[in-house]
Amino acid sequence: MATVEESIEVNAPIRAVYDQWTQFEKFPQFMEHIEAVVQTDETHLQWKAKILGRTEEWTAEVTEQHPDERVAWASTSGAKHAGVATFHRIDDTTTKVMLQLDAEPHGVIEKVGDALGVLDREVKGDLKRFKAYIEKQGADAGGWRGDVSAPHQN
Repeated sequence: MATVEESIEVNAPIRAVYDQWTQFEKFPQFMEHIEAVVQTDETHLQWKAKILGRTEEWTAEVTEQHPDERVAWASTSGAKHAGVATFHRIDDTTTKVMLQLDAEPHGVIEKVGDALGVLDREVKGDLKRFKAYIEKQGADAGGWRGDVSAPHQN
């Protein structure tokens, strides 16, 4: 499994950054390969992306969410992946977003891409586009501020 860890500082208050991140259906506006995201309820998402020339579709579940702190998710169908985005207040107008993504490359092409660092570059580019998107927008679009507790491990 490939693990990518990236962070970026965004010139916007933590509430605006967090709220925009939770507007999952807006992800195609700043994530290069994402074509569509449909949120079917508070914790379930359907994704469609064009990856290495192929259309991929999967579902994911938000497994943990705490306003202005973190959003974690895991795939429930399609390629195996999981991730967490955490939000850190630097000051009143600056927020650090830290992203960790674990993805299981499937197929020869994705394994070669992983070895060449393609996923690292894509995540870094997506975070830069997110920063530009939120800074240009200026105000948050009103994200869902509900809380989802992580499942208890036995």
